[in-house]
Amino acid sequence: MNLIEELRWRGMLQDIMPGTEEQLAKEMTSAYIGFDPTADSLHIGSLVPILLLVHLQKAGHKPFALVGGATGMVGDPSFKAEERKMLDEETLAKNLAGIRSQLAKFLNFNSDLPNSAEIVNNYDWFKDYSFLHFIRDVGKHITVNYMMSKDSVRKRIDGDTGISFTEFSYQLIQGYDFYWLYKNKNCKLQMGGSDQWGNITTGTELIRRMGGGEAFAFTCPLLTKADGGKFGKTERGNVWLDPTKTSPYQFYQFWLNASDEDATKWIKIFSFLSKEEIDGLIAQHQEAPHQRLLQKKLAESITTLVHGADEFAFAVKASEILFGNATTEVLAQLNEVQLLQVLDGVPQVDYSKASLDHGVDIVSFLAESGIFSSKGEARKMVQNGGISLNKNKVKGIEAMVGSSLLLNERYMLIQKGRREYFLVKAV
Repeated sequence: MNLIEELRWRGMLQDIMPGTEEQLAKEMTSAYIGFDPTADSLHIGSLVPILLLVHLQKAGHKPFALVGGATGMVGDPSFKAEERKMLDEETLAKNLAGIRSQLAKFLNFNSDLPNSAEIVNNYDWFKDYSFLHFIRDVGKHITVNYMMSKDSVRKRIDGDTGISFTEFSYQLIQGYDFYWLYKNKNCKLQMGGSDQWGNITTGTELIRRMGGGEAFAFTCPLLTKADGGKFGKTERGNVWLDPTKTSPYQFYQFWLNASDEDATKWIKIFSFLSKEEIDGLIAQHQEAPHQRLLQKKLAESITTLVHGADEFAFAVKASEILFGNATTEVLAQLNEVQLLQVLDGVPQVDYSKASLDHGVDIVSFLAESGIFSSKGEARKMVQNGGISLNKNKVKGIEAMVGSSLLLNERYMLIQKGRREYFLVKAV
């Protein structure tokens, strides 16, 4: 199947301009997507446009990733309730560098390839473009009526906050990006999320009016979750691609916890499995949904793509610690950073390192650490076999707890009952 057919069955195509499919079939076509530099990392909401560029390159076309050094100073008003905070140049430079390094993990920038990927920054062509020259050369080609007809602008004008001239001009600036790339890089196609359709078509209109050329466009749907929640958001906030912001383990867990309905949709978007493989996987999942085959394959595919095979393997191992049958040996293999990533969110309690050096009986340890409110309660739980220390079942109240049991010389993992955990830190 061709690129458009592939994207359509994967659920990655929403609006498409007439002639786009024919253009892609006719010749190697240069196409671009813009990325908003509001942070020094992209998050998983950016994965869909990134993967659009990957599919484009795999199909033999040339991808351009535009990082908006100039437009980041303005802010896109598309379907946002209020004006966004402006970014200073120093922050933008830091954000742009972070995004560049992340995009390089997904796209092939080998200059020997005829369709090698390129990164461009619209600040490069806007920094010396004066306001007077811009409104004279570009602004005269697009009427205010045309700009106000866009849904994204109309909603802001009709809303309570209105829209500033700065944001109103955004679609003209983004439209000029497309024109500049068309003129200087022979870029004939722009892609993006469905909320960008108005801005994208302004670009095709500028190319027609300013250069007498023809350009094309298509968009992908904005992802939503089956439960109505916002895609890519958790109780902790965004799920980032940067492993220092969202650990590979947390990243893996996000996908592993997808609902059946979401996993069925997302496996097509966030993996490169073939239609036959995915159809087979969905059929297997429906026969035994409790095994969560779809979620496991989805989490494997996207975690490996973003963070690599080693981090995926670690995430699986880490998951066994809280949700599987991991052993003390598995725990002992984790360094301190990994251990704290895995146990992020597990309640921490402090306990005297000096007491552990001398050794303390398990009942006193559990009560003095506050894991149980009394020795009687702790004793009863131990006698009933309900306490594990570093994944080892405590066999009786005569057990002693000492510093030799500390993980990374600082921590112990206590399991109380089936699902309740505490991380003890020696201080």
